[in-house]
Amino acid sequence: MNDDYGHSSGDWDDAPHSGGESRYRDEVFSRRVPAGRRTYFFDVKATRSGEDFFIVITESKRVGEHRHEKHKIFVYKEDFAKFMRGLYEAMEDVRTERLPDYEFYGYPSVDFPPRDDDR
Repeated sequence: MNDDYGHSSGDWDDAPHSGGESRYRDEVFSRRVPAGRRTYFFDVKATRSGEDFFIVITESKRVGEHRHEKHKIFVYKEDFAKFMRGLYEAMEDVRTERLPDYEFYGYPSVDFPPRDDDR
């Protein structure tokens, strides 16, 4: 079965593309993460000038037999560190404060540089 991006089902797609021909003119990298009824896509896209890049995170959720609901988040390079830190802090709160007895398999260990809120 293919998703809305034409990818087949399975675990992480281990064939990210970088440069070259892409299904989408401005997409230079794509990673698909299946998660039950949801699939997450992490796409790196070029700006119209082709001189800059940003990330689009898409959640595609099956809501009917042939219908998907999509939600997108655009993250720009100047916000990468802030976004990652916020996401990690929220995940840590769930892991350590809300569900301390749950076994989070494959949870990454991330060391961030000292916090600098002035940036």
